[in-house]
Amino acid sequence: MRSDLWYALKVRPRFERSVVTHLQSRGYDPFLPSYAVKRQWSDRVKSIELPLFPGYVFCQFDINARFPIVTTPGVSFVVGIGRVPEPIAQTEIDSIRSVIASGLHYEPYPYLSLGQLVQVERGALTGLIGLITDLKSGSRLIISINLLKRSVSTEIDRDWVKPVDSSSKQYRHIYQALTASPETRIVSAMKTRVS
Repeated sequence: MRSDLWYALKVRPRFERSVVTHLQSRGYDPFLPSYAVKRQWSDRVKSIELPLFPGYVFCQFDINARFPIVTTPGVSFVVGIGRVPEPIAQTEIDSIRSVIASGLHYEPYPYLSLGQLVQVERGALTGLIGLITDLKSGSRLIISINLLKRSVSTEIDRDWVKPVDSSSKQYRHIYQALTASPETRIVSAMKTRVS
């Protein structure tokens, strides 16, 4: 299954973990990124794990042999454009895994798509390229899954990033991809800083 592409599966609300268990029992290796959040009950505060992308599970499989996937209890459909399933770029999956493995605090974040391109030069996220925008929430790095129109936010030191040279071929290629049609799939990372 290593050569198969990654796809996002739309699942019933709160069925993410159940779908993962069913897919694993069928021999697949699904990916359900999650984050920790503290919730207040009447008598205590508890830390719980919630899906980073509620309603979605990622799975690597051959799209021509998707019947076992779409018949899994809780799976609604394979995400795509219209009725055509679209794969998630391997770089986007790798970026999400990098954020999770980095040890930095991360959380869901509203999808963003425009700004200045930057490259992370230090830390666990070295090499990620993305966009910068000015928001009042502090220094944040945003990793986006363009097909889902969802993003993940993590804390990052503003000294860890540098602007990508706007005259470079790499800049033009990535910027065109990020500002193109919704069918475009590319990792977008954004760093925000205090205004």
